[in-house]
Amino acid sequence: MSERISGAEALMRSLEDQGVTTLFGYPGGAIMPTYDALYDHRDKLNHVLVRHEQGAIHAAQGYARVSGRTGVVLVTSGPGAMNTITGLADAMIDSTPLVVICGQVGAAMLGTDAFQEVDVVGVTQPISKWNYQIRRAEDVAWAVARAFYIAGTGRPGPVVLDFTKNAQTTVIDYEPQKVNFIRSYVPEPVCEMSVIQKAAEMINQSVKPFMLVGQGVELAGANQEVLELAEKAQIPFGCTMLGLSAIPSDHPLNKGMLGMHGNLGPNVMTNQCDLLIAVGMRFDDRVTGNLKTYAKQAKVIHFEIDPSEINKNVKVDVAVLGNCKQTLADLIPYVDEAKHGSWIAGFKPYEEKEYDKVIDKALHPTEGPLLMGEVIRKVSEAANNEAILVTDVGQNQLFGCRYFKFTKKRSIVTSGGCGTMGFALPAAIGATFGAPDRTVCMFVGDGGLQMTIQELGTIMEQKAPVKMILLNNNYLGNVRQWQYLFFNKRYSFTPMLNPDYELISKGYGIPCRTVVEREDLDAAIREMLDTEGPFLLQCAVKEEDNVLPMTPPGSNVDEMLLEIL
Repeated sequence: MSERISGAEALMRSLEDQGVTTLFGYPGGAIMPTYDALYDHRDKLNHVLVRHEQGAIHAAQGYARVSGRTGVVLVTSGPGAMNTITGLADAMIDSTPLVVICGQVGAAMLGTDAFQEVDVVGVTQPISKWNYQIRRAEDVAWAVARAFYIAGTGRPGPVVLDFTKNAQTTVIDYEPQKVNFIRSYVPEPVCEMSVIQKAAEMINQSVKPFMLVGQGVELAGANQEVLELAEKAQIPFGCTMLGLSAIPSDHPLNKGMLGMHGNLGPNVMTNQCDLLIAVGMRFDDRVTGNLKTYAKQAKVIHFEIDPSEINKNVKVDVAVLGNCKQTLADLIPYVDEAKHGSWIAGFKPYEEKEYDKVIDKALHPTEGPLLMGEVIRKVSEAANNEAILVTDVGQNQLFGCRYFKFTKKRSIVTSGGCGTMGFALPAAIGATFGAPDRTVCMFVGDGGLQMTIQELGTIMEQKAPVKMILLNNNYLGNVRQWQYLFFNKRYSFTPMLNPDYELISKGYGIPCRTVVEREDLDAAIREMLDTEGPFLLQCAVKEEDNVLPMTPPGSNVDEMLLEIL
């Protein structure tokens, strides 16, 4: 039997029907009726009040990444909605499921340039998986059910609901809605068995196979299937940045990270393999380098759920469309057991060369300032390599992905395709809500921290147990590195004058410690991890440290710099 309630109350009940327990937001005029309804649902819907709407959407991203659930954002119209745009673009390219609910002026005022009116549907259409303007309270339950279905199925992504004020206040007969089918939407293409058998035939005939493991493996929950395929056919693999935690770092077939600042072995061997097996990844330019020379000697099999990714960057020989958890499970029985011992052994010389020229120097310096690599590895090991890594963008991200180690899935939260500075602090907050039983270690540079530093207020209020490691080099470090290499060392506006972060941390009631000397680092890390709740560990690191190896932009994937003169 239906019940007469307001559209705002219908939204609350619809969210609860979708299993939502946490949402991130910031109130304002056009969304005020919804916040008034939320007041009576605080026992079931935990609302995290952020300090800026960009913080809300990045927090929802962090929540979604580690939990596997859809993140929810609630903001007002106009500037409130526009402040989520960066996060929407970020979530779209990184396939993060979100439902962003924005207030909007009343339907009768649309198009009049009313106070805080912005065409949210028009603005967000290119950077959302679906968007919809709710103009009638009768459509709330349907729109919410549809939004969650679209956001969380197939290739995940963000959905925007533009919620007019009249639709929030109108009283209607409410009935819960469920959506599990949309005629024009095919979230998981069905792959013909003949295609899977063709892929198996190519794998069985391969002498030098190499597998690329992307975030799609995590999103599909295909971790075990990838491991089973790799072990059965003894296929070495490398991981994209967002796929790093899909398989434990110490697995003998795991050859490290792909791409511009990845490991030497997997990049070189990409251009030596005879079969490239891509699983749940999109051949990003930071992975491929120069497409004209990328893996031209190899046949390519692409396991992918999104048909638009097939042949977009790299021409493939076999496209295995569908959910890779299912397609890999269908494939494995047709794959022969194999050894490939000499092929796998071919990675070792490159591993040794990289260790001698790069890794050993980054992790075991004997003198001079602290290095980012040694700080990151020590934090990882002190947390038993079981923590969630959250990074910002820049050198902290690249060093973090190179030297943090993973033993559990869904353990990396970083901005991949969009490269959003300011991402880390709010995303780490969201991660503590998405995985409250795990340690969240956030690495950030002095530039990125100041972009969303107001979210320290959210940490203060929520007591979110984020372990914040500030790698302070008084530079916009990654831009400085490019200026050093490609702009004749002209450091145009990359040196930074920094505030006193200890005083700022103290103002928010967050424990803080600064480390300058190497001999103090271990004790400081232990203090941070042993402290209940949040902690800011500021490490004064070498100002002009460089992330190596590096494939210069436009170069071939196997042309990596191991040292900079």
